[in-house]
Amino acid sequence: MSRTRAIALLAVPVCLGGLYWLMLHGYLELTAYLLAAAVLGMLVAAGWEWRRGNPRWAATLLVGALLTGGVIGSYGWNLNKKLDNIARINDGALDKGQRPGSDGSKALNILLLGSDNPDPNDPKPTVAELLADGDWDPGAYRSDSIMLVHIPASRKRAFVVSIPRDSFVKIYDDEGTLDGKNKINAAFSDYGPFGTWRTVENLSNLRLNHMAIIDFEGFKDLTTAIGGVDVYVPEEVYDEKQDQTWPQGWNHLEGDLALKYVRQRHGLTNGDFDRVARQQNFLRAVMEKTLADDTIGNPVKLNKTLDAITNHLTVDESWSNGEMRNLIVSLRDLDSDHVRFVTVPLDHYESVEGYGDVNIISYAKTRELFEAVGNDDMDAFLTKNPDVLLGDPKDVS
Repeated sequence: MSRTRAIALLAVPVCLGGLYWLMLHGYLELTAYLLAAAVLGMLVAAGWEWRRGNPRWAATLLVGALLTGGVIGSYGWNLNKKLDNIARINDGALDKGQRPGSDGSKALNILLLGSDNPDPNDPKPTVAELLADGDWDPGAYRSDSIMLVHIPASRKRAFVVSIPRDSFVKIYDDEGTLDGKNKINAAFSDYGPFGTWRTVENLSNLRLNHMAIIDFEGFKDLTTAIGGVDVYVPEEVYDEKQDQTWPQGWNHLEGDLALKYVRQRHGLTNGDFDRVARQQNFLRAVMEKTLADDTIGNPVKLNKTLDAITNHLTVDESWSNGEMRNLIVSLRDLDSDHVRFVTVPLDHYESVEGYGDVNIISYAKTRELFEAVGNDDMDAFLTKNPDVLLGDPKDVS
């Protein structure tokens, strides 16, 4: 009996090592089932040993079951608790004015914004802190990244539609009041995140369900947490504004270098649109790395990644932890191959007095694009308009 018990005790680290290997290779659900089976098995075995008159061995099995269950439970609780770190802003302004109607489906439209301090040397409160008293400080922040993320009801795919910051469109304030035309970035700068929300809703005629804002410091921390990402630069390019040369070939992005990559516009042939392509290319690389088995399945790495995201994320007050958790679970099988990155179609560039150089988007094609998003008919639209799709990883300037 002692030899059997010794073998059983030796099997514990072997089994734990096997379970860890399964996690790192993407078998998360199988690992969860096996852990649950192991805990249940130890409890049954403890009862069996007790009935056979082996209380010490029964106690050992019981302690093992409790420790295993406790570790699993505390880790899950810790991950869930991180959702409480996410700052939330009052979305009462959305109750005023007119908004597009809901189509009643379970599809989601999420506004994803990247907030940036125009003067990094001037420390400022976060977006959430600025809006804590309901007032917005015009010009305090800008948003160089404006994306509408559409997740169909099936949760099997996702579409990310970028709107370049210099797109010359009708601007609305946070209560949906029209305030003339300007570069779309002015909506965030002048009226805050809900000004951008209203502006994007009116441009797309789609009702947005939620909003997520990540500040650019979050980009730095996120790339560090996942160990950086690699992007390909087709030809050497110099950014005189940031004094940064990007050599031809693969470049490893982490921390400040990642920020320089997504911020660059100068030195790129298509300016604002090439910057959008870089942002999408970076996001694609981050998704691939974040969703990789050795990140999702690595408890330490996953913990650091979630810290980097949740500590720099701001969402609307209506987006509850429960909804977020359910969305994350429903997207567990989604990978970067099923995410399509699109940019609203450009008609031409123009210099407008008082506004400088702007992008005049093709309103007819843009309307068709957002109709396709709303009808979950993007495949047909992209077949007709392949030029709006993000290029292959080696083709992004």
